Amino acid sequence: MTASPHILIIRRRYLGDLVLLGSVLRNLLLHWPGARITLLAEPAYAPIATLNPDVAEILTFPRRLAQWPRLLGRLRRAKFTHVLDFDNTDKTAWLTRWTGAKVRATYDRETNPFRHRWIYTHAAAVSNASYTSQHITETYLALPAAIGVPIVSREVRLVPAAADLAFAEKLTGGPRSGAASRSRKVLLHPGSRSRFRLWPADRFAAVCDQMQDQLGVQVFVVAGPAESALVREIRRHAHMHLVAIEQRLSTGQFAALLAQFDLFLCHDSGPMHVAAALGVPVVALFGSQNTAIWRPLGDRHTVLQTPLPCTCLPDVPRPCVKSDSYRSYCVRKLTVEEVFAALQRQLVQGK
Repeated sequence: MTASPHILIIRRRYLGDLVLLGSVLRNLLLHWPGARITLLAEPAYAPIATLNPDVAEILTFPRRLAQWPRLLGRLRRAKFTHVLDFDNTDKTAWLTRWTGAKVRATYDRETNPFRHRWIYTHAAAVSNASYTSQHITETYLALPAAIGVPIVSREVRLVPAAADLAFAEKLTGGPRSGAASRSRKVLLHPGSRSRFRLWPADRFAAVCDQMQDQLGVQVFVVAGPAESALVREIRRHAHMHLVAIEQRLSTGQFAALLAQFDLFLCHDSGPMHVAAALGVPVVALFGSQNTAIWRPLGDRHTVLQTPLPCTCLPDVPRPCVKSDSYRSYCVRKLTVEEVFAALQRQLVQGK
């Protein structure tokens, strides 16, 4: 096998998944220091890979049919030696074969159909018991292990660009405190891909008031354009001033913004994993999601979750589906008191 392979990583989405692939990339380069790694992802999520110094090139799935010939041409001309397909869909399986790479690997998941088995030269067998009991990074690392790459690191890192850091410092008045004499700063991201997973705006407002009143911290709020109404609702309920960062941020600018803060309050989300990869302590609010799989990576974080299985709540906006973590309201069982207590503990530990 060539000493300096050209490796294609296929992972379509989401933000957190692409961040957590960092441990895979680190081990590949530790094993093959001269390797070149290309990532193929969906356009909405690919920009986060620009913050990972182990990624040499980023390709994106076409948005339009007319763009496919260009991508197919690039995949064939690249002469990849290895392809790690983390999705194993019909589309990604055929793209894997199209590259002509000699080593082609994907998962053989117990609960998922193994699509186009004949296309792949290697498969990582993953039982349902192991998938549901370990962090997702361990499942990701099973794929390089299947092609003989030793797993010697669990490192996941992101490195914001200097220009983005300078931009973020202007928004926040400087980097996180690092000293008792400077005011500590907490960033709140109240959004989620699922409306069922949102902690109520009035409770976020109450916690923000308590942090500022009792702990003397500055609280900032950030969210995407689709969540501006949620930010307005939190500010309407809050009695104390919250700094809302309302301008549209690039992925790099958002990561640089996160790096300015002493603590990050959020739901289980992609931004949660970005914060953890930047070394920012997190307090994460979970509903009925599996925390073993999706908790923020590292030991500086606090995950809050009510005991499961939870019972469905009355008077909720949409019908609750207890067995579906994307359609259950379990996160609403977390109280203002326990969220504030977790934030207080984290801030005291961070002094």
